[in-house]
Amino acid sequence: MTERDYADLQALRCIIEQGSFVAAARKLRMSRSALSEAIRRFEARLGIQLLHRTTRSVSPTPAGERLATRFGVASAEIESALREAVDAGGEAAGAVRVHAQRLGYETVLRTMLPGFVERHPRISIEVEIDDAGADIVSGRFDVGIRLGELLDQDVIAVPLQPPMRQIAVAAPAYLEHHGEPKHPRDLLGHRCICFRWPGHDALYNWEFYEDDAWFSVPVSGPLIFNDQRATIDAAIAGAGIALWVESEVQPHIGAGRLIPLLLPYTAEFPGFALYYARHRHRSPAVNAFIAALRSAARR
Repeated sequence: MTERDYADLQALRCIIEQGSFVAAARKLRMSRSALSEAIRRFEARLGIQLLHRTTRSVSPTPAGERLATRFGVASAEIESALREAVDAGGEAAGAVRVHAQRLGYETVLRTMLPGFVERHPRISIEVEIDDAGADIVSGRFDVGIRLGELLDQDVIAVPLQPPMRQIAVAAPAYLEHHGEPKHPRDLLGHRCICFRWPGHDALYNWEFYEDDAWFSVPVSGPLIFNDQRATIDAAIAGAGIALWVESEVQPHIGAGRLIPLLLPYTAEFPGFALYYARHRHRSPAVNAFIAALRSAARR
């Protein structure tokens, strides 16, 4: 394959991904006319049509689609081999910046970080723990740890945990005095311990599942926190009903400090995931960190 063939294959793949000559030309930093001429010459050399063109759209022919797909797979393998060669040439080094929700840090990162830095002494990890949402690209983070249901669609996501669920809980003393809600709507008449996501004005509406659909309840109460562990502390003290993930409240349920409520209306949702930008260059240090998290998730 000549250098011209490789450049033309890259151009073809870019046009198909972007959906137009104009967008592809902008991404490739060349004029639309030059890009169109390059594809025309490429089709002439191959003797086949690669793209359907109209005044409003462009789409690949079956031959163009197959060629672009196989080139994409091959180029990804070449890029991977080049990264492996660079990594093999020396120990991975550098900085990795991580944005993590607090519970994601506690359940995923906290136990794996000491072993990772022991194995990779030339890599430094900076972790920002924050429940507020973050744009990892504009925030200059390499990767993030966030609940799977909160991720944007244009990122690469790697599930790190099985699905989880949230459970409403209250102390026995509270239920003896106020009674037990039988349906999530009954919470409107109870003292709920509320949670506000950092960076949000509105309180978090509690989510439940019924008749194959999610619905939310706008709870209210005398206490509001921006840390869900504090809501559980208040529930244990008898201040009201709280809601948090099952793994965190189960020890208190087992010890009799809390009683689970409304279990028929709970359902699973995606757990924490590692995510990173799709088209951003990743250093050997970042790749080593991603590989370590993938490995930890498989165990």
